[in-house]
Amino acid sequence: MIMVRAIVRPEKADDVLAALMDAGFPAVTKYSVAGRGKQRGIKIGEVTYDEIPKTMLMSVVKATDKDFVIETIMDAARSSGKGAFGDGKIFVSDVGDVYTISSGVKESAEEEAAA
Repeated sequence: MIMVRAIVRPEKADDVLAALMDAGFPAVTKYSVAGRGKQRGIKIGEVTYDEIPKTMLMSVVKATDKDFVIETIMDAARSSGKGAFGDGKIFVSDVGDVYTISSGVKESAEEEAAA
């Protein structure tokens, strides 16, 4: 399994959530975050905004679905056909084990590989 963390423009978060739902990936955690990229924030007039509001969406999916999920997020998160600075980033990391709190059931990467 893998964890996909996507940091997107707040106004695109609902588009990404809807695209993931339509694609069959409804399980997402949503956070309001703030930060800056390589452009070091933005300057409007004399005021510099060091941290810009963003939304982080986090989902754990099967490794075999990784490329599809990433494409789905990128397509929905772009602010135009070509995209623009500030559209966001996607981070992917491996997940070793997953526990369901209510049932105590453990899923592991080895079980996914055997499936």
